[in-house]
Amino acid sequence: MAQRFGGKFSPNETGGNGAPAGGVGRGAGRYRVDPVGARANLMFVPAAMVLFTSLAAGAAGLALGAASAGVLALSAWLLRDGLRAEAAYNERKVARRPAIPRKMFSSAIAGIGIALAALTGDGNIIAAVLYGAVTAGLHIAAFGVDPLRDKGMEGIDTFQQDRVARTVEQAEALLAQMSDAILRARDRRLEDRVASFQSTVRNMLRTLEEDPRDLSAARRYTGVYLMGARDATTRFADLNARAHDEAARADYLALLDDLEDNFAAKTQKLLENDQGALEVEISVLRDRLEREGVHLPRTSNSQEDT
Repeated sequence: MAQRFGGKFSPNETGGNGAPAGGVGRGAGRYRVDPVGARANLMFVPAAMVLFTSLAAGAAGLALGAASAGVLALSAWLLRDGLRAEAAYNERKVARRPAIPRKMFSSAIAGIGIALAALTGDGNIIAAVLYGAVTAGLHIAAFGVDPLRDKGMEGIDTFQQDRVARTVEQAEALLAQMSDAILRARDRRLEDRVASFQSTVRNMLRTLEEDPRDLSAARRYTGVYLMGARDATTRFADLNARAHDEAARADYLALLDDLEDNFAAKTQKLLENDQGALEVEISVLRDRLEREGVHLPRTSNSQEDT
C-alpha cells in the first residue's frame, strides 16, 4: 500500500498534536479517487495501433482501419464514463441505475471495432464476426456490466427523489468549480482544505439522498451557501495568483471553517430529525398493536411513565 511521507518541509506537515500546521486541518487530503484506472486508459491503445498498422494497407484498408480506430476510441471513452457512473452508484446507499448502460455499449462497440480491424486483413467476414464476439465477451469479463436495478429506493417518492437528484447534481457542479478554482492558488494545503470541506458537504448530500423529505430543510445549504463558497474560492484564488496575501488567506480559511461547521451541524440535525421521526413512528405502531391486544416488551428507550 502506498504511503504518504511527511516531514518538516512537507506541504502537509503536522504539529505535535497531530493536527496539520497552519490551521489547515479538518481531515485534509480526503480526495476522491478517480475510478478510471490504468486498464481503462489502456483501451485507447488498440485504436492507435489499428490506425498505425492500416496506413500501408491501401485506400480501402486505411478507410476500414480509420473507422475501426474511431469505434475503438468511442468504446474506450464510453468505458471511462461507465466506470465513473458505476462508482457513483456504488458509493451511495440510494441510487438509480445508470440511464445509459455505458459499459455494455462499450463492450458491444469494442467488438464492432475489432471486427472492422479484422476485415482490413483477409476480409473474411465470418472470422471478423468471431473476433468481434470474442472481444465483446472478454471486455465484459474484464470490466463487468452496468448496475441493472435501482438501489435502496423501495417506498421512496420518485418525484422527491428526482428533486434530490437534481439538487445533488447542481451541488456537485459547484463543488467541481471550487476544485478548479483553488488549483489556481497553487497551494497543496489549500487544496486539501477545500477537499475536506467538500467531504463534509457530500456527507449532507448522501443524507438527503437517503431521505428526500429533508430536501426543503437543506436547500439553502445546497444552493445559496455553496454558491457563496464557490464565489469566495474563485475570488481568493484570483487574488492569490496575483499576490500572496496572508490576511486574505486567513480570512478564506476562517470562512471555510465556519461553513464546514454549519454544514456538519445541519447534517447532524437532519440525522437527529430522522431518528426522532422513527421513534414517533415506532411509538404510534406500538400503541396501535397494544390496542389490538398485542403487548410488546418495552425497551429502555420506550418505557412507560409510572
